[in-house]
Amino acid sequence: MENETTENWPTLAELAPMYRENARLLGERIRLLRSLPPEETAGSGMVRRLQLLEAMRREARELSVLTARYYERGYVRNAKYTV
Repeated sequence: MENETTENWPTLAELAPMYRENARLLGERIRLLRSLPPEETAGSGMVRRLQLLEAMRREARELSVLTARYYERGYVRNAKYTV
């Protein structure tokens, strides 16, 4: 990271909509894959793929909330994302 400063990094508030959009896109992909005929998805590892996409969407939604509300007084953070 040559001469990179924190001035170029997005703030947590700016990250929240990015995570939200990512979750929306993942949801669209999940719906698309579920709408495929069974003969196209048989034996292709579709179940595992859908599980991974669901986990990614869930984490994107959780991170969207976390980054949007991080500095709110009284906000109880998800223990999964605390150190």
